[in-house]
Amino acid sequence: MGTPDHRHRVVVIGSGFGGLFSTQALRRDEVDVTLIARTSHHLFQPLLYQVATGILSEGEIAPSTREVLARQKNARVVLGEVTAIDLQARTVTHETMGRVTVTPYDTLIVAAGAGQSYFGNDQFARYAPGMKSIDDALELRGRIFGSFELAELASAPAETDRLMTFVVVGAGPTGVEMAGQIAELAHRTLKRDFRTIDPKTARIILLDAAPTVLGSFGRKLGGRARRRLEKMGVEVRLGAKVVDVDPTGIEVEHPDGTRNRIESVCKVWAAGVSASPLGASLANQSGAGLDRSGRIEVLDDLTLPGHPEVFVVGDMISLRDLPGVAQVAIQGGRYAAEQIRRRLAGTEPKGPFEYVDKGSMATISRFSAVASVGRVQFSGFIAWILWLAVHLVYIIGFKHRVTTLLHWSVSFLGRGRAERVVTEQQVFARQAIEALGERFQPHLPRVPEDRADNGTGQG
Repeated sequence: MGTPDHRHRVVVIGSGFGGLFSTQALRRDEVDVTLIARTSHHLFQPLLYQVATGILSEGEIAPSTREVLARQKNARVVLGEVTAIDLQARTVTHETMGRVTVTPYDTLIVAAGAGQSYFGNDQFARYAPGMKSIDDALELRGRIFGSFELAELASAPAETDRLMTFVVVGAGPTGVEMAGQIAELAHRTLKRDFRTIDPKTARIILLDAAPTVLGSFGRKLGGRARRRLEKMGVEVRLGAKVVDVDPTGIEVEHPDGTRNRIESVCKVWAAGVSASPLGASLANQSGAGLDRSGRIEVLDDLTLPGHPEVFVVGDMISLRDLPGVAQVAIQGGRYAAEQIRRRLAGTEPKGPFEYVDKGSMATISRFSAVASVGRVQFSGFIAWILWLAVHLVYIIGFKHRVTTLLHWSVSFLGRGRAERVVTEQQVFARQAIEALGERFQPHLPRVPEDRADNGTGQG
């Protein structure tokens, strides 16, 4: 619980909902918190599709973590990708541009989140970006708007059709929201902007191997969502498994074994998640199990077997079939902070973690959404208003809420999109970075936390 020469040290891995909310929950406690994350921002992931379709800028859904925690004097933010956790030595190793730093802890909160899963076909990512990061959203924005621009220049009908066909893989909330927004782009926002092509003739295809749309919402709401999408012109194809993706198309396999190819330049992957690889490392050291998605099986108090000083929260955990949603991470982070507070005070710990389900919702188009709150299910305009209110509340920072509300007004009440700038850098930077990373790997010495560079070159 700390030593005489330092306060209790809490290390938090990840700046998502679990990491940020657990850090903020410790703001009045006699602890020193070090938050380590691979990015310098907190990402409001549920609104990534709005960055990809030009409604919001990335800054509105990804405020600087340092800015958010600037007034929390007991919190320190460190940029770095965690490469190793040593449960016996109680240290976290993280790397930034080849510089390796080792940070000790007394209590560890692991909230590293989840990434996109291509179900063993990671090569698909090159041609069908996922929806898990700002880089993904900006790349998709360039691909979506860029497809219309290239279609305006195309000389052959087949080329035009290929560029004007958009395929979204995954009929969960992210896929439904993305397909709906691409349809609105084609039918409302861009309908008067081109002279050679008619954006309203664009094809938007939503694919999923599952038999229903929004399967976690139940057949009733899923059916309503499907009917609304089809009314907007979205082609919904269920029971279709993706077996190949290349630069100009996608191949799907149907339940009867037959296959067909869809010619499409712009593909979006919104199917499947994979837990952080840190889960496997923790499982190997603690003896905890892993589920099929790579999530680690934690105890009822969110700790690892034999390691009560390590909490795991959010999308990484496998516990009582809890869903991988923001509220699980938020409530788990706050629970872990409360447990730490009670331990330091020497009081009785809280009982098992109990998740309070505050409902699920997904927007389909402007003025239309579906929501499930407890046993109550509803859709349409009321669900859309509720969706707006809930998402506005959870955006971090007053200024970001105000600018988001203004951009929503422009997009939903009018036809415009505030963020339509696209560049070649958005589309091709990922490939350049990957190529650069293979050629340039700087190697700097391993730096213990208490001897890190102090900015003078003497560290």
